[in-house]
Amino acid sequence: MGTSLQLRSLVKSSGELELSLVSVPIPVPAADEVVVRIEGAPINPSDLGLLLGPADIGSAKVTGSGADTVVTAPIPPQFMRAMGARVDDSMPVGNEGAGVVIAAGDSPEAQALLGKMVAILGGATYAQHRSAKVADVLVLPEGATAADGASCFVNPLTALSMIEVMRREGHTALVHTAAASNLGQMLNKICLADGVALVNIVRNQEQADLLRGIGAKYVVDSTAPDFIEALTNVIDETGATLAFDAIGGGKLASQILSAMEVAANRKATVYSRYGSATYKQVYIYGGLDTRPTELARNFGLSWGVNGWLLTPFLVKIGAADAGKLRARVAAELKTTFASHYTAELSLAEALQPEAIAAYARKATGEKYLINPNKGV
Repeated sequence: MGTSLQLRSLVKSSGELELSLVSVPIPVPAADEVVVRIEGAPINPSDLGLLLGPADIGSAKVTGSGADTVVTAPIPPQFMRAMGARVDDSMPVGNEGAGVVIAAGDSPEAQALLGKMVAILGGATYAQHRSAKVADVLVLPEGATAADGASCFVNPLTALSMIEVMRREGHTALVHTAAASNLGQMLNKICLADGVALVNIVRNQEQADLLRGIGAKYVVDSTAPDFIEALTNVIDETGATLAFDAIGGGKLASQILSAMEVAANRKATVYSRYGSATYKQVYIYGGLDTRPTELARNFGLSWGVNGWLLTPFLVKIGAADAGKLRARVAAELKTTFASHYTAELSLAEALQPEAIAAYARKATGEKYLINPNKGV
């Protein structure tokens, strides 16, 4: 079937990151598989860990051009120990994407997808072609483009899963950080539609205005002088005892727990030296701040801080319930779950220094799309 370009990330034992485009055979589909011509694959924060790792991108060097572009960047020695499992293993990148089915296996289910615009999840989507199991493919609504469907798994399913976690664990309201992101805007729309109180923590007034512009009721700015007081007041009003934190490092998780504790004690009728009996939970699902997470421990003894990942949660709830979440994404693809992109990049453009510097910032409100077949 010919060859296809695929973006690869390689951590060398010499202490260097190498990004390159590799020519690989276009997959031949098994009976229950299809081959998708990828026309859109987003650069999510979760992709950057594999793509760039801990490399010093500010010192990156680029050689070659087009399909022969190669990026090299040093990895500080203190980070190499954590890279042991992937050293000298050239790895494909890209969690999700969308495009047209150009080949299909012999099964009727696979054949029925020929020519359809679909979205896929499962890695290696920064490539011109990708095979996928029929069961893992989401057919996009009529008229949807690859850009419409490229981000229909990670962010939408994460936002929906946050609500699912809330309900399953007995909470009634949420706190979300870095809340003006594409994901945060989706979460706001879901919460407004479902009647869930959502406390949005942002990092500047512009982000606060953006969220209020789409109907958000509870928005607090972590850079404002009255942040702690404002956060405590809206947590008191909403009763939020669950938070999803995209920041990870620094004091924010601790500040959220402290505000939840103060809000709980405002309603307490009996003093306890062990703090309130109200259970408070923060799930860290991102690492926009790579510093250590600092906990001040001034929020009693009924609390938890855990990491959270989408894929294990979907496995935990089972195929039937995960399928219901996927169906909602497909039904609301151009409304609730619409994504907006700062720029569309070809594979070669994604390896240019200025592009790497831009998407490596992980700036709230900025999202980049790779179109592996752009210009082909």
